[in-house]
Amino acid sequence: MSKVNLDALIPREDFEVDGGAEAQNLGDKLKVSELVKGQGFFYSSLRKPDFQRETSDWDKNKIASFVKSFVEGDLIPSIILWQAGQYIFVIDGAHRLSALIAWVNDDYGDGFISQSFFNHDVDSEQKRVADQTKRHVDREVGSYASLMDAIKDPDKANPDSLAMANKLGFLSLQLQWVTGSAEKAEHSFFTINQKATPISDTEISLLKARKKPYAMASRAILRSGTGHKYWKKFDVNIQGDIEKIAKEINENLFTPEMKTPIKTLDLPLAGKGYSSRTLPLIFDLVKLSNNVIDKDIENDESGSDTVKNLKNTLRIIRRFTTTHPSSLGLHPAVYFYSDKGRYQPTAFMAWVELVKDFENNQYFDRFIDIRCKLEKSLIAYKYLTNQVTVKYGSGLKGYRQLKDLYSRIIELSEEGCEIEKIGDYLAKEHPYLNISYKGDQPKTPDFNQNTKSEVFLNSALENASKCKICNGYIHINSISIDHIDRKQDGGIGVADNGQIAHPYCNTTYKN
Repeated sequence: MSKVNLDALIPREDFEVDGGAEAQNLGDKLKVSELVKGQGFFYSSLRKPDFQRETSDWDKNKIASFVKSFVEGDLIPSIILWQAGQYIFVIDGAHRLSALIAWVNDDYGDGFISQSFFNHDVDSEQKRVADQTKRHVDREVGSYASLMDAIKDPDKANPDSLAMANKLGFLSLQLQWVTGSAEKAEHSFFTINQKATPISDTEISLLKARKKPYAMASRAILRSGTGHKYWKKFDVNIQGDIEKIAKEINENLFTPEMKTPIKTLDLPLAGKGYSSRTLPLIFDLVKLSNNVIDKDIENDESGSDTVKNLKNTLRIIRRFTTTHPSSLGLHPAVYFYSDKGRYQPTAFMAWVELVKDFENNQYFDRFIDIRCKLEKSLIAYKYLTNQVTVKYGSGLKGYRQLKDLYSRIIELSEEGCEIEKIGDYLAKEHPYLNISYKGDQPKTPDFNQNTKSEVFLNSALENASKCKICNGYIHINSISIDHIDRKQDGGIGVADNGQIAHPYCNTTYKN
């Protein structure tokens, strides 16, 4: 079930502000009408700490169920807040508050609040999920606007809607207040949140490193330079660079959009741009691209280091599947997806390291020489990637072992080893690998999504377009048109003198 992005509905603010309020000076109840944008002071002062993780863990069913529970008067845990200066910070209950804010403002990630937050650049997947959620909540509960209309014109209103609308006037959320310093409030935040819904290792790392350049670069890439500006204190030109580079990286990673079951070879380099695995993948990518060792990295006070992190990441990504002259055009279906169409982030990380090695050792031309055979081997032994990941873990846990496996396949390809024999060498050197086991097979008469994807990929790769220079697979995001007879040799721009090629093969290898 796709998760709903409610992150825009409560703005973020720097937690380090002066003055905690005393609990007795603050109310203990909150009417839902106070959450309507523009109709009260409470909503305008509401903030999340700037280190708060994204409010995007609930699906449409959970949002509808919570709104319905509130409207029906069910017991709901208290929202825990902390006041400092002009702001009221949410210590616990951001999803609950955001669900009600979404309902009363009719904004589930694509309304006027969200559009403004994301600079009117909301991606199609977020729009789709928002629309589904709106229709689901309207069906299960009814829209807030329809209930208000019932109060305005009770004679024409549906009796059930009118009764529900009148009941809203008596309903409220219970509030609790944390008092004291920012340090105490931050301690309360982590204590409460780690007990309720455990924070992932990636989220903890991001929160602790929130002012470090690689963390800010990751946040910028995640939302394509939109959303909350963790970099807003930097010079305006630095801000512009961050947003521009982050947008280019995001587009290179997640365009075109991925849909399942797979029915096209036009797959994105990094899988779905809207899933629970997206942030860990980006975070790991930035750290690998910049050789990050956490203890050695200082906070970024000017933004220049964040820009450097983004530029280094962009340099690596341009090598993968772009039209940049340095691009190898690594086809995602060959390198980063399983035979069943599942995206494999560990494979992606392994190739990030391999590309860095290629740069350090000036290996690109030798890679092009054996590329065709290598890709045939990668396709033949795709199932081994999953075996390595199962043994050593996904992402940064197992990428080095997988990189070593790919490096060995490259070596065997260079040595002229037959593809059929490569598996025997790998099994001898890595006894845990089972060359004959290609994964569990379905036992039902109907095709599931994975099998449908597998059938398509097997067929499509047989007839896929290939680079006319290296004979490697070519992806829609990495097509360049090459002169068969070079311009400097008198070749002209007619169709008969053109061929498709990877950018690197065209601009560097050929010459």
